Amino acid sequence: MTFQLLTAIFVFCLVGTITPGPNNLMVMASGANFGYRRTVPHMLGIAVGFSVMILLVGLGLMQVFDFYPMARQVLMVGCGIYLLYLAWKIAHAAPPENSAAAQGRPMTFLQAAAFQWVNPKAWAMGMSAITLYAPERNLTYVLLIAGCFALVAIPSNSVWILMGQQLRRLLNRPAMLRAFNWTMAVLLVASLVPVVYH
Repeated sequence: MTFQLLTAIFVFCLVGTITPGPNNLMVMASGANFGYRRTVPHMLGIAVGFSVMILLVGLGLMQVFDFYPMARQVLMVGCGIYLLYLAWKIAHAAPPENSAAAQGRPMTFLQAAAFQWVNPKAWAMGMSAITLYAPERNLTYVLLIAGCFALVAIPSNSVWILMGQQLRRLLNRPAMLRAFNWTMAVLLVASLVPVVYH
């Protein structure tokens, strides 16, 4: 394994993880609504959940799509429907001053880990990474890709959470927070567009 290949895998993982997508938009909204500390379990769930997904896809699940191409389309439709549901929840998140917000909670570790299985961008990134860097589904390469994604997920997600937390200072009025949440919901839905056309 060459240094150039390792660098290419790292850059692919970093670019895929730090660019806008469902995970980053959701942790940004969580950072704005709940702060960094309360969003940490969500962030760790992404890192672990996505890495486990890469391992399982690279070690066999991808063959399902090789044999049954229609399964991928069914998966993408299901992912899209679930993403629309999450966008609705973000858009209707209660402002902190409301008593309903006291009952509001950020996504948990397990919820965030499970979300990776219905995240269209995660599927697109995972299958692209395996196809490009582990086409023979070699265990060493699959582990390397999964480990690399886990390594870059926390700093990448942290950037988005901190942006959301900084925005929180500007969102001190319920109307402004509602507008922010609706904007995040629209962007979350818009993040489906590249996956649909891919």
